[in-house]
Amino acid sequence: MSSSSTTLNSQELPWVEKHRPILIKDITGNEETVSRLQVIAQDGNMPNLIIAGPPGIGKTTSIMCLAHELLGDAAKDAVLELNASDDRGIDVVRNRIKMFAQTKITLPAGRHKIIILDEADSMTAGAQQALRRTMELYSNTTRFALACNISNKIIEPIQSRCAILRYNKLDDKQILKRLLEICEMENVKYNAEGLEAIIFTSEGDMRQAINNLQSTWSGFQFVNAENVFKICDQPNPVVIQKVIEYILKSNVDGAMDGITVLFDQGYSPMDIIGTLFKVIKYSNGIPEYLRLEFIKEIGITHVKVLDGCQSLLQLQGLVARLCRLIFPPEKFKNII
Repeated sequence: MSSSSTTLNSQELPWVEKHRPILIKDITGNEETVSRLQVIAQDGNMPNLIIAGPPGIGKTTSIMCLAHELLGDAAKDAVLELNASDDRGIDVVRNRIKMFAQTKITLPAGRHKIIILDEADSMTAGAQQALRRTMELYSNTTRFALACNISNKIIEPIQSRCAILRYNKLDDKQILKRLLEICEMENVKYNAEGLEAIIFTSEGDMRQAINNLQSTWSGFQFVNAENVFKICDQPNPVVIQKVIEYILKSNVDGAMDGITVLFDQGYSPMDIIGTLFKVIKYSNGIPEYLRLEFIKEIGITHVKVLDGCQSLLQLQGLVARLCRLIFPPEKFKNII
């Protein structure tokens, strides 16, 4: 393959893959947990691992970086990765995983073959039961690394055989730092409001943030708030912020009009409620006690929408209840 075609392929890669960290020290966020992986990489004696946490925060990347630092070039032959997209029933554990564990591969002293089971919490119960014995039988030559969203879905016998590392969502500063690095490498034109909008839509998910950045840049060649919300197709938080301002002034009509505009634009009540929750959660102009009451009312409406009551009336009822929290009925008596 010519060098020009190789360059073309690298350009066509999604930025999530193109800028995926190779070394553990390059991983963004969860510094305390990542530092434990660095110690494992230096010592070389890797235990069986379970890495649990929300999607898009670097679980699989961490395991791949660890395998790369432990095994180097031998990682091509000494690492088996199985994703949730693969069939991972009991037959796969009995055949494919067992055969790989039995395969003899020349490795540096003190190193082991690594089997990576991504989205391990989606494995069947039978497969997990079969895996527990396999982990013990081949512990001299093979180590297992399981990535999952919810560690409780992994059966306890496997949990007891593994060191469990927990990852948290990334904070805004960590995502911003990585986005700025990618913008510089890809020569992306942006403004501060655009990056703020990407961070708002990603909700601590680095994969989502990078994908939104690439999509906005590909679609508009400039990253600003308006373009980001067009690409992500989420209700504009500026409109939601105005609705909240009306609510804080007990202006029911103004708040109703704002919600109706979003509903008429085709956004589902679920999207509107989700954005309303996020804006209230991070808004500085709302007293803490009032924020908690707002979130309670939003939660009640969320349950009703999940039950199938996805109408404008539900959203208007929510706005009315939020306004009543600002201006409760007792105050009306004094006016009357």
